[in-house]
Amino acid sequence: MTGPKPIEMHPMKGFDQVCFLKNVIKNPNIIVGDYTYYDDPVDSEGFERNVLYHYPFMNDKLIIGKFCAIARDVKFIMNGANHKIDAITTYPFSIFGNGWERVTPKIEDLPYKGDTEIGNDVWIGYDSLIMPGITIGDGAIIAARSVVVRDVAPYSIVGGNPAKEIRKRFDDGFINLLQTVKWWDWSAERITKYLEVLTSNDELALRKAMEDNM
Repeated sequence: MTGPKPIEMHPMKGFDQVCFLKNVIKNPNIIVGDYTYYDDPVDSEGFERNVLYHYPFMNDKLIIGKFCAIARDVKFIMNGANHKIDAITTYPFSIFGNGWERVTPKIEDLPYKGDTEIGNDVWIGYDSLIMPGITIGDGAIIAARSVVVRDVAPYSIVGGNPAKEIRKRFDDGFINLLQTVKWWDWSAERITKYLEVLTSNDELALRKAMEDNM
């Protein structure tokens, strides 16, 4: 056996609380990699409700890598939430019409932070909030109820409001090795073969696994 199939919606038999997201996403501007899961006892298939202000005319994307773990009630704020901030008021008069539409701002006049990109093997804790245009590096951990307003470095642990780095998971040398190895791009067979290595912190064993061409 080589693990669950990434095309399974609920990979844990009889436990619908966990869902492989790639199989339920309908919005073409949300892109999710294999094996990334959302854990929600209420509605694990309804992840898209947590991607807020994601209007098609903004054309921004939420990109989530492979093997990510996303806890219940994690929210992603997208660029559609932004109001014009360089005028006297931020109030969006134009959306109410009735003569107020004459001050409808152009898209380019609104703050735009770009795509939100979550790397591979990222763990996002319960009830965290990710702001528009954030990049979270591979292997990062976001503590529960964090508000992420700045990019997060690979293999770092952040927490708080606003989220700040607590520590790195490994030293810089090991982090560089992990970013070279990119184990999430291995085949299921290779991952299965080296599960004991991947669930350890044995750098020497990882280097040996990296040299194995299967």
